[in-house]
Amino acid sequence: MRKAGVLGAAVVFLIAAMLVSALVGAADLNPLATAAALLDKIPFVRLPTSLSAVDQAVLFQIRMPRIVAGALVGGLLSVAGAGYQGVFRNPLVDSGMLGASSGAGLGATIAIVYLGGTGLAAVPVAAFAGSIAGVALAALAGAASATRGPVSSGAATLLLAGVAVGLFLTAVQTFILQRSNQVLQQVYAWLLGSLSGVSWQQVISVLPYAAVALVVILLHGRHLDVLTVGDEEARTLGINPTLVRGIVIAACTLAAASAVALSGLIGFVGIIVPHVARRLAGPGYRSVLPLSLFMGAGFLVLADTLARTVLAPAELPIGVVTALVGSPAFIWVLKGTRSVRL
Repeated sequence: MRKAGVLGAAVVFLIAAMLVSALVGAADLNPLATAAALLDKIPFVRLPTSLSAVDQAVLFQIRMPRIVAGALVGGLLSVAGAGYQGVFRNPLVDSGMLGASSGAGLGATIAIVYLGGTGLAAVPVAAFAGSIAGVALAALAGAASATRGPVSSGAATLLLAGVAVGLFLTAVQTFILQRSNQVLQQVYAWLLGSLSGVSWQQVISVLPYAAVALVVILLHGRHLDVLTVGDEEARTLGINPTLVRGIVIAACTLAAASAVALSGLIGFVGIIVPHVARRLAGPGYRSVLPLSLFMGAGFLVLADTLARTVLAPAELPIGVVTALVGSPAFIWVLKGTRSVRL
């Protein structure tokens, strides 16, 4: 009952965050008229609204795509982080430690530097491909370096390989930037993350990958719970630890790559949100994964709202906002790591 209540509260938090974000901005929208316009979009609900055509365009063509994208990115990053932490039994693991973020950064940099006028349009695709390639390289390096032993030691080897591959890809990216100073501002703007200019088309293009990743991760919550008792015990219960880890890592990578393709690199979400969810719902991943999804979605919607309003009409990179919140929270995570059972 308590876990259901916490999950319900997370859903309410997400809805409230999206409503606040829809109301806040440069254009002053009437709250009641805005709420009526949003409810009117629900099937079988018909409510008149006094919003003008211009205000409706602001709401549905500018703010709502950005809000939905923020919720999607926050949910994907949080669920991916929780999945990675379950696989590696470490609350400090996220996609950045497996080469996904550095691969995405390199892919985006290559697109911006070498594809000229088409670079900006190709950035999401290049970032997506780079993220997948980064984790694939880490997996190959981990497999080549692994020695015979417990499955958990293979997971640790993969994690170390991911760190090494990430450092290598970051070095390649730095080398490219050193030779292309004229695009530094564009690259760094992407590296700090932003949802500015996100369209419905971009959101829809990512949805199939995001849906597959989320379904696979959420369905493996019970398997991650079983893995916490040990690999041998998991085998006696009919679960193949190697297969489960491989499927969850692949799904988490797809989720992280989908998020990066929409927003660029956004740090701390994949570490902090799952840890808070674990504190609220306990260590069971059947509860932690869906709770991370809704909490992460709501958190990033609010973070993006701050990013676009705190210095209006200028806009902060959303990665700056998450870092300002995430840095002290990360210290809190470190403080409580020893007492957390994964």
